[in-house]
This record gives sequence, structure tokens and C-alpha cells, in this order.
Amino acid sequence: MSTVPLPPPQPSFVLRGHSVQVHAVHFIQGNSRLLTADADGWLVSWNLSYKRPVAVWKAHETAVLGIRSWGLDRIITHGRDSRLAVWQLGFEDEGALSKVLPVDNPPITSPQPWLLHMLTVNTLNFCSFAMCLEGIPQPHSVQMAIQARKHPPPILVAVPNTMDSGGIDIYQLPAETRAAVIHADRGITTGMVMALAIQTESSRLQVVAGYESGHTMVYVQSDPGAQFQRLYCAHPHSQPILSVAILPSKDCYVTSAADAIIAKHPLPAVQGVWKTDLKPFKTVQTKHSGQQGLQVRSDAKIFATAGWDARVRVYSAKTMKELAVLKWHKVGCYATAFAEILDPDLAETADDFPNEDEDEAGVNDSTIVKQSTAITTVQQRRDAKAQSTHWLAAGSKDGKVSLWDIY
Repeated sequence: MSTVPLPPPQPSFVLRGHSVQVHAVHFIQGNSRLLTADADGWLVSWNLSYKRPVAVWKAHETAVLGIRSWGLDRIITHGRDSRLAVWQLGFEDEGALSKVLPVDNPPITSPQPWLLHMLTVNTLNFCSFAMCLEGIPQPHSVQMAIQARKHPPPILVAVPNTMDSGGIDIYQLPAETRAAVIHADRGITTGMVMALAIQTESSRLQVVAGYESGHTMVYVQSDPGAQFQRLYCAHPHSQPILSVAILPSKDCYVTSAADAIIAKHPLPAVQGVWKTDLKPFKTVQTKHSGQQGLQVRSDAKIFATAGWDARVRVYSAKTMKELAVLKWHKVGCYATAFAEILDPDLAETADDFPNEDEDEAGVNDSTIVKQSTAITTVQQRRDAKAQSTHWLAAGSKDGKVSLWDIY
């Protein structure tokens, strides 16, 4: 007996809010909000419980290259207008902001969140910024962890060098000062910096760079104030690297490029590892060129890419094997983002939802309070369900953002 093939997967939701291509997507506030940004500089914050906008503003004069969150209520945006901005966007700030989506032609003078910091940076490379905490945070209790989110520690931000497109500038926030410079390697013709990642490992600072030539390099600063040393160099790609992402284990990273190669590379676990001749752990010929927006999920099990062929591909982070191809968009995809995998002990399940269609006949004064409590409970559980879903968001050239519930 022949088996009927399963239908292709479809997105759970499609967010239609942008009139031009979506360049960046990012989950914030414990997966309760999704930020999307487009080529005209508009930013939209979506409530994932209701799939509706709660804040819309024009963050940049031109395309937004990247979005990240800093603590509980700070948003960092990087635009092609040579500005890197830090905005204050907590739940309490949403009420004062517009809800009119960019596709509905809102006024450019729509209210903006409070602007906390502004840096003038290089954006000629089309390379988005990378960030990490300065130092290793070590909260000793849940209360201290919550306090750290409300008052986040300083961060380091890496961007292409202002004067040398092959070099890298590292800034410190909130001081708004340049903390270090990594000069371009004159011994290798790499072209421009195309993608960056940065992390702290033990007492060292590591910067991963992907270049126009297809090279990728790792620079390490052993002590604050010391010069960066290039301790790894590989050339797995024949075309410009489009994205790099460090795995949560912090011992390796993945690159994708304009060619069809995806490669996994080592990062140091101990200083002595650099005495060996390191090469990429694995390179995979996917036969699908132009994969960008590479993101690794927080549980380090899978990663995803956005393809110029309108497909979103999901890979195993361990084996690099292709696990799924998500096809819905008709034109190229530019960005992906995973919702954070939350503690299952804290997540509510859909089975706990009360039935909102139950017969309400016979309601009396004593049930009014119960009904009000039930409504609150339903809303809380709806929020919990949205936050615990394993979302994968994909932004496309068509201005739409598809939301997929996978793995």
C-alpha cells in the first residue's frame, strides 16, 4: 500500500505589517514580543499572544541592519544611516507609541521610544553589529538575575571599522567609548567585513569575523587593553560570507555565504588548542546558494538560514544535516530568529486552557468575580502558551514575517 505524502508545512501565522523587505527579526521580553524591522527604517513590536502591533516607530532613515535586546527594556538597532541606537522599550512604554503599521502609511513623525544612546558607526559594509556582555555575569540568586535584567551590565559592541572596511571597532556601552580596534590583516586580502560575532570566554574576549573574500577569522584579546591576536583563519567559502553565529556551547561557530557552503569552525577551549593546525570541523555543500540570517536556537540543537530562493532551511547543529525546508514566501528571505527555549517547569500548556465557549447561562453575582478571575487566567495562559511555543520567525523581501512552530 502506497503512503500518501504529507502536505508541506505551513506557517502558524503570517504578520503583514511592512510595505518593503524585512531585514531583521528578534524575540524579546521572554518571547512575549517580536521585533521586526524593514528597509525603510521602520520598527514594529508585535504582541505574540494576539499577533498585533503594540509599538511602531521609524528608528532609522534607511534600512535597519540588525536588532538586539539589552536587559529587560532596552533595544539596540543598527541602521544604514550610520547610527547605532539604544531605545527604552518596556511594557509600560508601549502605550505612548503608535500602533499604525508601516503598510498603512503612518506619519514619519510618529512618537519614538526614549533614546538612551547613539553611536555613529560604519555601515558601508552592510554588516550588522554584534554584542556581548562585558565580563562574565555571575548572579548568585534569582533576585539578582532579575535585578541584572532591569539594570543590565555594560556591553561590548563590534562593528566594521570607521576608516578601514577590513578592520573592526569595539565600543563599550553605556560609556559610548571605543574600547578596542582590530586592524585588517595586511597579509591576506580579505576585502570588507561582512559578518561579526563576539563573546567573552573565561577572561578573554573573542571576535569572529566573516569577510568578503570568503575568509573567516577569530581574534582573541587575552587581557583587557591587550592587543588582539589572530588565532584562527580559514577559507571555506568562495563567495562573501553573509552570516556567522556562535553556538551556545561557545566552543564552535557556523558560517554561511553567498555560495552554497555552510561550515562549522572551532573556538578555543584552552590556550594550548591553538598550537595545532586548526581547520573547519565540517563543511557542507548544500547546493543552495545565498543563505543568510543564520541563527542558532538557545538549546543549541538546531539552526536556521534565510535563503535567496525564498526557502527557510533548518539544520541540525550537531550533524549539520538539513532537517526541514520551510516554503511559503514567494520571494527571497533575509532574516531568521528563534524564540528562546524557556524552562518547561515554568511554562503553561495548552491543555490547561479553560474553554472560552462554555455556556454562560445562570451567571449570578457570585460568578462575576469567578468570571473576571477566569478571564485573567485565560489571558495569562494565552501569554504563557505564546511564550513557550518554539517559534521560528522569518522575514522576507515581500514585507511579510512568517511564524513557524517547529521542533
